[in-house]
Amino acid sequence: MKRVLIIEDDVSIADLEMDYLEINGFQVDIENNGDSGLARALNEEYNLIILDLMLPGIGGFEICKRIRASKEIPIIIVSAKKEDVDKMRGLGLGADDYMTKPFSPNEMVARVKAHISRYERLKSGSNSSNKEIIEVRGISIDKTARKVYVNGKEIEFTSKEYELLILLLNNPNRVFSKEELYERIWGLDPVGGIATVTVHVRRLREKIEFDPSNPEYIETIWGVGYRFTL
Repeated sequence: MKRVLIIEDDVSIADLEMDYLEINGFQVDIENNGDSGLARALNEEYNLIILDLMLPGIGGFEICKRIRASKEIPIIIVSAKKEDVDKMRGLGLGADDYMTKPFSPNEMVARVKAHISRYERLKSGSNSSNKEIIEVRGISIDKTARKVYVNGKEIEFTSKEYELLILLLNNPNRVFSKEELYERIWGLDPVGGIATVTVHVRRLREKIEFDPSNPEYIETIWGVGYRFTL
């Protein structure tokens, strides 16, 4: 049974999320405090974490940062903060998704399932016995070990950043719209997901480009989307 940790101080919201997840076959634990939530996230094994931002004790942004520093577990931020700057900050710290309250419980469950499924496929692929190396102009990816090197230096990527990079590299010179990238990588309806794609592309550029403001690899096709240029 898949385990989900909910870190949420609003008891009614946490209970609603738990009810819908348990109906769909998940084992759910709830923590209503940032300190206890972080401790549990770091010391126990979960398949996904649902994280609120406004918490007593350690705040959600700091929790996300600390979890991501030691684990690749999928993180979905669920918050009443609607500003794009908060979404970008959360995604920039390594969260895989951002949902704004109020939200549909069924959509929440769908996103949980999609993120866990994609993470497991990625993890399974990295354990394959058939070693595969991708090399493009200073970028080298060992898909067996799930390691990325830029000019010989290993660079750390979140699961979604890695999936996005692999998709673009496997389809050089093909233009992907933001909507298509969101559907392909996150497996969800693209409505509301465009900012997520923008943040992840920006973070990819920061990690692989010599000058992110003048990218040589990931090119923006204005009004259309992005493409990886050989």
